[in-house]
Amino acid sequence: MSVLKSLENKIAGLVEGTFSRAFRSEVRPVEIARKLAREMEEHKSFSVSRTYAPNEYRVFLSPRDRERFAGYEAALTAELAGYLLEHARRERLTLLSRPVIEFETDDRLGLGEFGIQTRVAQPEDEPVSAAPQAQSGRTMIYSNAERVSEPLEERGRARTQTALLLIEDRRVVLSPAGAVIGRGRQSDVVLTDPNVSRQHAEIRPRGGSWVITDLGSTNGSQLNGRRIDGSEVLRPGDEIELGASLLTFSLE
Repeated sequence: MSVLKSLENKIAGLVEGTFSRAFRSEVRPVEIARKLAREMEEHKSFSVSRTYAPNEYRVFLSPRDRERFAGYEAALTAELAGYLLEHARRERLTLLSRPVIEFETDDRLGLGEFGIQTRVAQPEDEPVSAAPQAQSGRTMIYSNAERVSEPLEERGRARTQTALLLIEDRRVVLSPAGAVIGRGRQSDVVLTDPNVSRQHAEIRPRGGSWVITDLGSTNGSQLNGRRIDGSEVLRPGDEIELGASLLTFSLE
């Protein structure tokens, strides 16, 4: 049995018979565990003889997701800390203390999104060693549904900006609800390109960002020369190819 599967079984046993109802949201404990391990790996630091990893983790949840974890938090953080400790041992990473995990609520997050901030902290009751100084990394946001991430610091800016598309000599401002792009007249943004499907793709706001999704078009959609698989977060200057048409995404 894998470590993650074992963790999943332990969490499921916290409250017998009510687990599925308690965690019926986009955020899953095992997905948090995966991303915690990923953050541990990405924030390693090296000394002469050891590889240090963060020992403190803050997990930010949307208000609705945090509410669903109420009553199980203490047991859940204990299981996640044990998982990270085992991961560090397996990868031969040095921790200054047993992993500490804290949950917090952040109103900037949407349902199904969570943020993780890491920190390397020297225990107060231990003498200062040659380990890295206490430091915090920026908070990364993960969306389970679309597997996209972005810094939390970018969230507030996106909400106050207007999205638009540059299409040849046209400048099309998108509504706050987004738009469907296609060849059909029912589309919000109409392209006279025979290679474009009647409803080819859509651009929608999601969790403080703008996301493009292909709507099952015949010829597919590309973002910066790469075919879109599912949904992708858009950033200013991104080039979108639909059929033979080139669109540039921008924010103002």
